[in-house]
Amino acid sequence: MLYLVGTPIGNMQDLSPRAVEILKSVDLVACEDTRRTGLLLSHFEISAKLMSYHEHNKAAAGAKIIARLKEGAQVALVSDAGMPSISDPGEDLVKLCIEEGIDVTTVPGPVAGISALVLSGMDTGHYYFEGFLPVETKERKERLSTVASSTVTTILYEAPHRLLKTLNDLSETGPKDRRIAACRELTKKYEEVVRGTVEELIHHFTEVPPKGEFVLVLEGNAKTDQKPVLSPEERKKIILDLENKGLSTKDIAKTLALEWGESKKALYAEVLEMLK
Repeated sequence: MLYLVGTPIGNMQDLSPRAVEILKSVDLVACEDTRRTGLLLSHFEISAKLMSYHEHNKAAAGAKIIARLKEGAQVALVSDAGMPSISDPGEDLVKLCIEEGIDVTTVPGPVAGISALVLSGMDTGHYYFEGFLPVETKERKERLSTVASSTVTTILYEAPHRLLKTLNDLSETGPKDRRIAACRELTKKYEEVVRGTVEELIHHFTEVPPKGEFVLVLEGNAKTDQKPVLSPEERKKIILDLENKGLSTKDIAKTLALEWGESKKALYAEVLEMLK
């Protein structure tokens, strides 16, 4: 059994009693940073064997974890903070387990994106999780365009040294007058939520250098311009254009779901059928 165990995003006391129990009972704990997870386990007097599993070794480490699971071992997967598989290579391990018929379960815990969303004051009825924007210019512009046109609340993650660049990129793409909340140090002593428009936050963080990891919560585009109904031929052309730009089937469906206001699942099926 693979256990996906949520860990604190800041405050140690947010580790649930069930999570402590599972981490004490498993044969192996796979984690991004053994030193960081070691401190967490030590705080709760948990003695467990640790194994490194992160973005740069996930192929080799994942194979070893699968082998242990097939032998009957109980394995817990944790991230440095929050839920594994959310902006985290854990999703690859989950897919491997499913392919191999290995049972997977979850021990829920905090998620920075959801915590920031409920603190932001934005619409929580409909939201979209973008996570970290791509660094590459072409793909980044495409994702920024999608975020700018989205009519629902968008959640983004950003590092302090890239925060101003992202805010400026958002401003140039269109949403400079839209409300945004920048959340940092969530659940910690110096938790802070800075609210305002994109332009106002640019001015704020130009004067106050950003520190710590950020979650940005951007309000949706309130424009209600009715979009024209596309013919099947027009839909196909747009989908093929996105494929030619190098987007995966999953990303095409995600992009068009936001732009067209349609079901991502239905669009994914449509794109798969069209690209056969």
